[in-house]
Amino acid sequence: MFQNQQFEAAWTAVKKRLRLELGDNTFQSWIRPLNLVELRAPDTVVLAVPTTFMRDYVRSHFADRLTALWRTEEPGVTLVDFLVAPRMAAPAASVAVAAPAVAAAPRPVAAYGAAPAAVPAVAMAAAPVAQTSSIQDVGVGAPLDTRFTFDNFVVGKSNELAHAAARRVAEGEAVKFNPLFLYGGVGLGKTHLMHAIAWALREKAPEKKVLYLSAEKFMYQFIRALRFKDTMAFKEQFRSVDVLMIDDVQFISGKDSTQEEFFHTFNALVDHNRQVIISADRSPTDLEGIEERIRSRLGWGLVADIHPTDYELRLGILEQKVEGMGTQDVPRRVLEFLAHRITSNVRELEGALNRVVAFAELVGRPITVEMAQEVLQDLLRANDRRVTIEEIQRKVSDYYGVRLADLLSARRARAVARPRQVAMYLSKQLTSRSLPEIGRKFGGRDHTTVIHAVRKIEELCSTDTAFQDDIDALRRVLEA
Repeated sequence: MFQNQQFEAAWTAVKKRLRLELGDNTFQSWIRPLNLVELRAPDTVVLAVPTTFMRDYVRSHFADRLTALWRTEEPGVTLVDFLVAPRMAAPAASVAVAAPAVAAAPRPVAAYGAAPAAVPAVAMAAAPVAQTSSIQDVGVGAPLDTRFTFDNFVVGKSNELAHAAARRVAEGEAVKFNPLFLYGGVGLGKTHLMHAIAWALREKAPEKKVLYLSAEKFMYQFIRALRFKDTMAFKEQFRSVDVLMIDDVQFISGKDSTQEEFFHTFNALVDHNRQVIISADRSPTDLEGIEERIRSRLGWGLVADIHPTDYELRLGILEQKVEGMGTQDVPRRVLEFLAHRITSNVRELEGALNRVVAFAELVGRPITVEMAQEVLQDLLRANDRRVTIEEIQRKVSDYYGVRLADLLSARRARAVARPRQVAMYLSKQLTSRSLPEIGRKFGGRDHTTVIHAVRKIEELCSTDTAFQDDIDALRRVLEA
C-alpha cells in the first residue's frame, strides 16, 4: 500500500472529480478498481489495475483526463502509468457484477470527449464467455471541441438571439422555453453554441447529466439497440439525462422508427422539465420528411434563427482568430479583404485565414492582400460565382422562352408552371435560401408550393432522361 498522505489526499480528490464527471456507473466500473501504489520519481504516478484488459481500456479512455486532474492537485505530476496487479487493485464494485444493465446513464460530457459507458464485469475479466452486446458497451455522447466556448463566440446582429438563449440555458436553471431550437445554414455557429452550452453546464452545474450527440448517432444507437434487443437500456440512457442536445436533427428525415423513438424521448424529457436543445439547417416548419407532430413540438419553445454573417461580424471573427493564433503580423487590410470576399460561412472564413497564415510561415513571405489573392484563388472564385435566385429565374426564363413576369405571376398554364417549378428546384439545390424565402421570391408563394415543385422535378428527373438533360444543362450554365 502506498504511504503518503499528501498523494493519497490528491488521489481522493481526483476520484471525486471523476465521479462527478462520469457518473456512478462508469466510475464504479472503471475508476473505483484503481489503486494508488507508487510515485515513480520524479513525476509519474502509478495506479494498479486488476486485469490487462482493464489497463488497456483505462489507458485508452481515461489516461489523459487522469493526468490532467492529477496535475491540478499535484503540479509536479506529468504522467499517470498503470500496473497490472490484481492484489494491489481495489475490489470492483458489486453493482458492476450484479447489474450489468445500466441503472443510471454515464456522463458523456467531459473535457476529453464522451465518457465511455459502463461494461459488465464479465467483459472486464476478458473471459471467453458469449455476451449479448448492449448500448452500454460504447460511449453515447460525441466529443466536445475545446475551442467551442462562449468566450470564443463572436456575437453580432445575425446571432444575438441564439447566443442570448444559449447563455440563458447554460446557467443551469429552469427556463421558460423548452425546447431551444437553433437553426441556420452551414458553418454559422449552431454546433459552436451547443458545445458552449455543454462546457458551461459542466462548470456551473456539474451534477447535471448532459448528453450531446448528432441526430445521426442517435439513429445509430437506436438501430443498435433494436439489433441487440436492448431498447430498454436505450430508453434509460436517453431519458435519464438532465439536458439532451441533438445536432442536425434534419438527418432523421424519412426515418420513421427513429422519429417515433425521438418523439417519445422528447416528450418524456419535457414532461419531466428536462431541457432539450435541438439544431437544424432550417426551421421546424420547413423540415421535410419529419412528422408533423414532431415539427409541432420542436416549435413549442424558442426557435432562434442564426442568419448569415454580415461584414462587421466576419471582421470581428477574424480579429479574434488572429488574437487566438498569437499571430501579430496579419495586416488589418488583409482581414478586411477576407471579410469582404469570403461571405459564405464562418468555417470557410477561418479556413481562408489559416491557409494564408500557413503559406506565409512555410514559404517565408509577408502577408499582403496580393498574397492572399494568390493563395485563395479557388476559394475566391467559388465565392464570386455564388448563384442567386434572381439569376436562376432569368436563366430559366431564357431557356424555356417565357417572360420573367409570367414566371413570378399567379398563372398556372403548363407552359409557365413547369419552368417555375424548375426554377424553384434549382433555387433549392444551388442556393442556401430557406423554403419560405424561395417562395417569397416567386410571387409570395407558400413554402409548401416550393416543396411540391422540388418533389415534382425530382420525380420527372428519375423517369425522363431528356428532362434530366435539361436540368443538367441549366445547372452547368448557372455554375459556370
